[in-house]
Amino acid sequence: QVQLVESGGGLAQPGGSLRLSCAASGFTFSTSAMAWFRQAPGKEREFVARMYWSGSSTDYADSVKGRFTISRDNAKNTLYLQMNSLKPEDTALYYCAMTRRILAGQHSGEYPYWGQGTQVTVSS
Repeated sequence: QVQLVESGGGLAQPGGSLRLSCAASGFTFSTSAMAWFRQAPGKEREFVARMYWSGSSTDYADSVKGRFTISRDNAKNTLYLQMNSLKPEDTALYYCAMTRRILAGQHSGEYPYWGQGTQVTVSS
């Protein structure tokens, strides 16, 4: 069955960096569009970044553009999110999401498969 397992979350200081990983199994990773979403306490889940199956196209939320970078290693079946210049408002539970389609957008409903999330806390 499809499994998405996030890791790499933790506590970071403002201005610091973290790299999240999402280990995927149970499907053909190399032909699947992937994305990162996040949900802060008391808020709705929001789009962070997405990448087409080939890595040829990426898209970011305005709030993270220029600070976060999504990437994938199809040989390792792993999706990454490099987060730099972290801010307290980046604090949230971060989710990896997948669709078997090669293309997908920013809407959470486009992604049928989700990981359990990894907590990111940005605080001094």
